[in-house]
Amino acid sequence: MTKPIQIGDSCPSFILPDQTGKMVDINEFIGKKKLVLFFYPKDNTPGCTKEACEFRDRYADFLDLGTEVFGISSDSESSHIDFKKKHSLPYSLLSDAKKSVRKSFGVPGNLFGLIPGRVTYIFNEKGICIGIFNSQLDPLGHIDAALKLVQK
Repeated sequence: MTKPIQIGDSCPSFILPDQTGKMVDINEFIGKKKLVLFFYPKDNTPGCTKEACEFRDRYADFLDLGTEVFGISSDSESSHIDFKKKHSLPYSLLSDAKKSVRKSFGVPGNLFGLIPGRVTYIFNEKGICIGIFNSQLDPLGHIDAALKLVQK
């Protein structure tokens, strides 16, 4: 397993397809925007839906602070399209089908590794990690804390 990303580390480079199949290169955002990357276990599950909808409800606040938000799971692009449409999610959902980005960040699993972990990373404009929230048990508690970090 890769050493987990820690505060002060640079954002790992990656390119993943969004819900439409468009490739998103995270390096195109570094140097221009702050980033919130939230890794979540699965589309349309109760905790993940709560988390995604809370990010939806606060998305304008993040944008006002020069921050882009991306949700990342191993679900397929078609699953992401349905999830995004069903809950009117304004941000992109990235498909990490091979779990390679999850591994490069060192996102832990839980329940003996059977369920993918739920971790949110906040990066400043330079791509340096300024916050990490492992929110496996509480899908909502970290969103206000993430907003506070990008306000600084």
